[in-house]
Amino acid sequence: MKKLVIRGGRPLTGEINVNGAKNSIVALMPAAILADSEVVLEGVPDIQDVHSLIDILNDFKVKTSFENNVLKIDPTQMQSIPMPTGKIQSLRASYYFMGATLSKFGEGVIGLPGGCFLGPRPIDQHIKAFRSLGAQVEDEYGVITLTTGSEGLQGTRIYMDVVSVGATINTILAAVKAKGKTVIENAAKEPEIIDLVTLLNKMGAKIRGAGTSVIRIEGVDHLTGTSHTIIPDRIEAGTYLAMAVAIGQEIRINNVIFEHIESFIAKLDEMGARMEISEDSILVHHSDDLKMVSLKTQPYPGFATDLQQPLTPVLTKAIGKGTITDTIYPQRIKHIPELNRMGANIKVDGDIIRIEGPTQLTGAQVKASDLRAGACLFIAGLMAQGETVITGVDNILRGYSNIIEKLQAIGADIQMIDDDQVED
Repeated sequence: MKKLVIRGGRPLTGEINVNGAKNSIVALMPAAILADSEVVLEGVPDIQDVHSLIDILNDFKVKTSFENNVLKIDPTQMQSIPMPTGKIQSLRASYYFMGATLSKFGEGVIGLPGGCFLGPRPIDQHIKAFRSLGAQVEDEYGVITLTTGSEGLQGTRIYMDVVSVGATINTILAAVKAKGKTVIENAAKEPEIIDLVTLLNKMGAKIRGAGTSVIRIEGVDHLTGTSHTIIPDRIEAGTYLAMAVAIGQEIRINNVIFEHIESFIAKLDEMGARMEISEDSILVHHSDDLKMVSLKTQPYPGFATDLQQPLTPVLTKAIGKGTITDTIYPQRIKHIPELNRMGANIKVDGDIIRIEGPTQLTGAQVKASDLRAGACLFIAGLMAQGETVITGVDNILRGYSNIIEKLQAIGADIQMIDDDQVED
């Protein structure tokens, strides 16, 4: 087991480059198996989730190579192999193999995945979509078995009862080779969905409307290999922006698409953060006298649920009282007791998080229960006086590539140690 040790309170200065989007690549890799020749993905982040998906692809007999952020996926020898257990259950985004194997082979056996526990995340909308397209779906003890009849999948009209990124992506993957037209209504609009559709269209798909609430798909028989550069990670960008506002002297965040995090930037503006926004970078100046704000997470283009936790420690610096309401994952509160252990004044009141500031954070031993809680805690550790030790580091490494090196390069006193390592 690894731990992060942070000696906080040091001002940070320099530049940070944002990687390719985690939430894109976990959909692009399953999409790549639909091609009949090699797909090359560029700008791929070197994170645990990518390596987990590579392992799953290799189990399917898909050839891969990954170096210098370039991932090559050759599915020409891919076999339809049941995946009820094992690696496929360690990663939530592996459920995209349901749509992809159904589309490619007309069948699939996929064990229901894990990932960060953020409360109930049902897949009923995914199953509803598969059944609408003509698939038979059986769910037995968390193992989903998908089959199609002799007719194969047939295009249809599908209305999503709730806006779901995962269900929208899985429906696109299943419908891309279905016969006829598929219309997805009340579709999610996230940039990662546009990125997926851009890749599929380069492969020969006929998909329109990505980024709007209605996506139209004309089924095709074949998809071919291509190359594609993935979009920057808006959640990573937002995380480092939050950190820069919290404790930066002057930090430039590079490889940012401003439009993807407009609602987040608006909230930082409202707090009084001093930022200069350029075409693909944001320069954050030292920010004092931050004002408290209240925020509510919403589906894109609203305030992203994944940025709720990274912003919370910054709010402990702000003057006044505020609230956080997460309408996507109301159970996303495991970072709150950890922040309170460090000296924050935060209460959970039903589905509302109430914050009062400013408070000075001090170092403590804390646990990263999930990926974005980990982001919250490393920002808190950098802000705190004294030493913070974070366990549950694997959750952080799932989504933030080279985080130790990036933070050390801007002046952070941070290191990763093994649990049995003795501190001097």
